[in-house]
Amino acid sequence: MAPKLGYLLPTRERIMSGEQHTGPMLELAVRAERLGWDSVWIGDSLLARPRHEPLTLLAAVAAQTRRVELGTAVLLPALRNPVLLAHQVATLDQIAEGRVILGVGIARDVPDIRAEFTAAGVPFEKRVGRMLEGLQLARALWSGKPVDWNGRWKVEAGVLGPTPYREGGPPLWIAGSLPVSLERAGKHFDGWLPNAPDAAQWGQQWAQVKGHAHAAGRDPARLAGAMYLTLAVDEDAARANQRLDAYVAEYYHQPAAAIRSRQACYAGPAAGAAEWLAGYVAAGASHLVLRFAGDHERHLDMLSALRARLGG
Repeated sequence: MAPKLGYLLPTRERIMSGEQHTGPMLELAVRAERLGWDSVWIGDSLLARPRHEPLTLLAAVAAQTRRVELGTAVLLPALRNPVLLAHQVATLDQIAEGRVILGVGIARDVPDIRAEFTAAGVPFEKRVGRMLEGLQLARALWSGKPVDWNGRWKVEAGVLGPTPYREGGPPLWIAGSLPVSLERAGKHFDGWLPNAPDAAQWGQQWAQVKGHAHAAGRDPARLAGAMYLTLAVDEDAARANQRLDAYVAEYYHQPAAAIRSRQACYAGPAAGAAEWLAGYVAAGASHLVLRFAGDHERHLDMLSALRARLGG
């Protein structure tokens, strides 16, 4: 079976270029659905990498599409009150009629992200525990039954309405490639969405995720193995690499070489892109979330045409 293809909307890029309007991004989402893409994704940040708020924008995408799945790549739940988050996600899933995938993460330990947590009044060192407990509380609220909770948050016989369209709430996918992240993915989540630097490493780590799931008494076959990938496709390989380097350096405010050493990136001709993506499929990936270094309309058209060459 060929993998599902997901498209990351350029919310961060639009803000970097001074474009505030959402209309062009909604048009890109509709275009992706029309071209046969399987999902549309939005990233998350408050101040470290300014962009449109993902859940709000996904609600607008949900209202203008009918088929594509809608995901966060990735949301930072620790920055949010989980009761409010549960309410927002439930409403979004109702608008989308069960098409939501909640991709989550804990964020990298870098100064601008630490400052973002400080600005939100959230202790950075407590972010893992806040995320895990917060998502447990959200799942409990998504049941629609009275919830009593006595932890970081206090809930007394709380009943959420509406509940999500999908019973039990949307699937939760988690990012991260550290050993403890792989264990979390296998034990507690419905899918894994990292940005490992190459297909061989992804495949090795995916086997570990499934091993942790099996050890926890879960069915590994029910987990989704996904991957977050960045591409600059151009028949002129030198020009593609220049575009990709400029893109990631501006995006992360770090040297391009440092980013490309730890994130999966491709720059070059279309034939090479198809081969590169097929490597992840061969390693077991069932959903590829693609981020483009500019030229979104052209990339959407081109990668859609490559789908048949990805195998599976």
